Amino acid sequence: MAEKLVEIKNLKQYFNEGRPNMVKAVDDVSFDIYKGETLGLVGESGCGKSTTGRTIIRLYDATDGQVLFNGVDVHGRKSKKDLKTFNRKMQMIFQDPYASLNPRMTVTDIIAEGIDIHGLASSKQERMQQVYDLLETVGLNKEHANRYPHEFSGGQRQRIGIARALAVQPEFIIADEPISALDVSIQAQVVNLMRKLQREKGLTYLFIAHDLSMVKYISDRIGVMYFGKLVELAPSDVLYKNPLHPYTQSLLSAIPLPDPETERTRRRHTYDPNVHGYSESEKVEMREVRPGHFVYCSESELAKYKANYKD
Repeated sequence: MAEKLVEIKNLKQYFNEGRPNMVKAVDDVSFDIYKGETLGLVGESGCGKSTTGRTIIRLYDATDGQVLFNGVDVHGRKSKKDLKTFNRKMQMIFQDPYASLNPRMTVTDIIAEGIDIHGLASSKQERMQQVYDLLETVGLNKEHANRYPHEFSGGQRQRIGIARALAVQPEFIIADEPISALDVSIQAQVVNLMRKLQREKGLTYLFIAHDLSMVKYISDRIGVMYFGKLVELAPSDVLYKNPLHPYTQSLLSAIPLPDPETERTRRRHTYDPNVHGYSESEKVEMREVRPGHFVYCSESELAKYKANYKD
């Protein structure tokens, strides 16, 4: 049995709580992430997937619920020392490689910032060597060390962002749409780099994206979010072969296929939450249809899903 690294329990992130314009960005979401795996989190813009990642890493304080990292509550009261340790073990790669790097800092200082904060180098020479090694790890070279972010392409900047995250030797990395701002050819390079680093360093990823084809390529399991709710969670191949929730079906049907004839005749699924609404008497929650395959549904829907499940 794989060991749990991160446990999210009934996580809620509300903005403007108690006001008429309150937004339930993350609404009672629960899932686990196991050591060494990549969990993909997908959904349309505004569904709460990025907010989930930012709440897990404490960029936002959770409204309610728990985030356990190695069994320790992330949002519990912590000393500065505990926070420092936590910040080293959990890192984030941001969506925008242009905005996430300080334009006034050299690549060396950007990458070495975490090394300096955590005291991971005993001398300037060791600090510099670590920066060179990290640049090489992400496919850049030491000649890039003294340059500034504006001198690099988008793909190169994202590699610098990955090097910065790796500098403190983390266990867990949240990648918040790390390829959405990049050209398609560069996207594949960055994803292949992340997979390579995962194998070599035993990393665990939460990979947040809206491109389901790329998420399938990198993820072991995939969670689908809709309006702050997790509506389906399953192993990657299972989700693509047998999507159960109507919203998951609509997302998958929107992926274009490289066959004009198939595209002309293919049926698209549309998801209307009003059609798929629930009565107040029905208890709707994540339920396990088959081992490892969970769907947000009522008891009556669960019976239908089980009866119509395609093996």
